[in-house]
Amino acid sequence: MYLLRNTIRPYAWGSTTAMAGLFGREPSGEPEAEMWIGAHSGAPSVLVPAAEGAQTLDELISADPGPTLGPDIAARFGGELPFLAKILAAGSPLSLQVHPTPDQAAAGYAAEEAAGVDRGARERNYKDRNHKPEMIFALTPFEALCGFRDPDDAAELFRTVNRAIDGAGRQVPDLLEWIVAELSSGHPAPERLRSVFSTLIADGDEVHTAVELAAAAAAVTADGGAYARELATVAELHGFHPGDPGVLISLLLNRVSLEPGDAVYLPAGNVHAYLSGLGVEVMASSDNVLRGGLTSKHVDVPELLKTVDFHPVGIPSVAAERTGAGQELYRPPFEEFQLQRLQLASGPDSDAAPVPVAQNGPAVLIVVRGSMLLSSPAGSLVLEAGQSAFLPAADAPVTAALATDSAQHDDGALAFAVTVGSVVSQDSDEPTLDVSV
Repeated sequence: MYLLRNTIRPYAWGSTTAMAGLFGREPSGEPEAEMWIGAHSGAPSVLVPAAEGAQTLDELISADPGPTLGPDIAARFGGELPFLAKILAAGSPLSLQVHPTPDQAAAGYAAEEAAGVDRGARERNYKDRNHKPEMIFALTPFEALCGFRDPDDAAELFRTVNRAIDGAGRQVPDLLEWIVAELSSGHPAPERLRSVFSTLIADGDEVHTAVELAAAAAAVTADGGAYARELATVAELHGFHPGDPGVLISLLLNRVSLEPGDAVYLPAGNVHAYLSGLGVEVMASSDNVLRGGLTSKHVDVPELLKTVDFHPVGIPSVAAERTGAGQELYRPPFEEFQLQRLQLASGPDSDAAPVPVAQNGPAVLIVVRGSMLLSSPAGSLVLEAGQSAFLPAADAPVTAALATDSAQHDDGALAFAVTVGSVVSQDSDEPTLDVSV
């Protein structure tokens, strides 16, 4: 097992306090948006201490993928760690974004490489060849936009906005009247959503005017009814990104509120944006993002429109499962990753038995509360809050138990482990659990 030191990305949307509060340390004084735990070339975790011939996790795996990943996983994923874990702390909204399919990512990366687009260039869309399905597990109340809502429901939401504008004594823009008509047209749902999305993302003066009027009306309306949360989001987003088409695009999307312990997964093509909150994010090892608004970064509209899936969807929740070994697993329908929550209670009435760490080959584990003792045939390692480790396939089986310090405290210890996925259907009839943190 290898202790890791991880990069924290100081993106502007990051919280200045959430990650520090989670780990019980002083804030750094700058936004702390994402802690990356993995082997992605953008910010590979550093080995502490360095291993022979390797200072970072990607170097360790590349030097000997068989023992680190396991022969089967190494062969399946080309000798690379297929997942990336993050602690994500959103202090303000992230951009509206979508991730490509494997074929789209491979083709887009190859095209930009052939065209000589610098990998660090602002206009670069594809940083690697991989797709980026992902999942977010909420550690605090977590707010997000996720996937297209039914267009008839979106039409009623835009009607509510138009009534608010009219009630404020302003003329409802023709664009907003057209959106209601288009969403109500009765054409196939993806066609209606594509038409409105494409019109808004094209931007222009009409869109800016509509955004301004909708946001002003939403900020003062006293009767949002069933859509009060969506109207509040319009006003909030406009405050961060005045005039941005993403403000109105948000009305086409599901508005999601997660409680601690809730999780959702995001497949390729799903338009989404995290708005606020602290969570554990897991994804395929990729940094490919096509943005669609609420950002000052590059928006490639033609490439975006090729990537978006315009079918309306429900909330893609991931329910917890408990195995016979006492493991609590979150398994989205992706082969690259699954998440395990390890919550170990302390006190005289608690079950002090070690919990096996789920390992389908390699795993990474991060402790977010208390301290935890990891034990394997190869040795042991104690992790404190904020520390993480890489568990090679060759070190399995690994068990997690309370370290001595945590056993003396009422709140025990909490950690999360990520390993390669064992995919299950989200239509499973298996029982779910109360998963509050």
